[in-house]
Amino acid sequence: MLIVIEQVLDADEVRVFNDLLSAAAWVDGAPTAGSRSVAVKQNLQLDRADPVSVELGQIILRKLGQHPVFVSASMAEKIWPPVFNCYRDGGHYGTHVDSALMRLPEAGLTIRSDLSATLFLSEPEGYAGGELVIEEQYGAQAVKLAAGDMVLYPSSSLHQVTPVTQGERVCAIMWMQSAIADAAARSMLFELDQSIQSLSAGRAKDDPDVDRLIHVYHNLVRRWARV
Repeated sequence: MLIVIEQVLDADEVRVFNDLLSAAAWVDGAPTAGSRSVAVKQNLQLDRADPVSVELGQIILRKLGQHPVFVSASMAEKIWPPVFNCYRDGGHYGTHVDSALMRLPEAGLTIRSDLSATLFLSEPEGYAGGELVIEEQYGAQAVKLAAGDMVLYPSSSLHQVTPVTQGERVCAIMWMQSAIADAAARSMLFELDQSIQSLSAGRAKDDPDVDRLIHVYHNLVRRWARV
């Protein structure tokens, strides 16, 4: 399931991000790809230890931790810190799948990648190409969002970034280990939570029907969670 989360960053925040990233020390992104993916990866990235990358990544993580849709959709237990990338001059990333296990040495953590996320930082009219194409059960979907918007998608999916033939595409990418490892269960919980939020609006805080749905929700989480 693909989930679009709008305005993770507002227009002012996007402007600040792009001002800092425009002067950043971009390096070749190919060395961070896996043994097979390196052959199809052509982009630029910020080193994860770069002060700009660390500062902006922490802002994104704080924003996501307070975003109710992200929290509900991902149920993230661990998040690989945001990686900033740039595609220009034909840059692309051919069809690949994200690594199942990702080692974060500085934190002493191994993350199982259940969900991947792309946070767009360039406005779509500012570049040609650069669609994130994600292969789903019912066919491929091309995603190209407004700056500040993010898409969540299964890390298990085949996906690619098409060549950027004009302009520049800048994004932040990250990976999450969810408390709910099973994608189908996670999707059902998200739909149930969104329905509870919608039904709760305008009802009494002790509405018994809403309370019963909340009861079901938490008992399903209890059944499916791996923490």
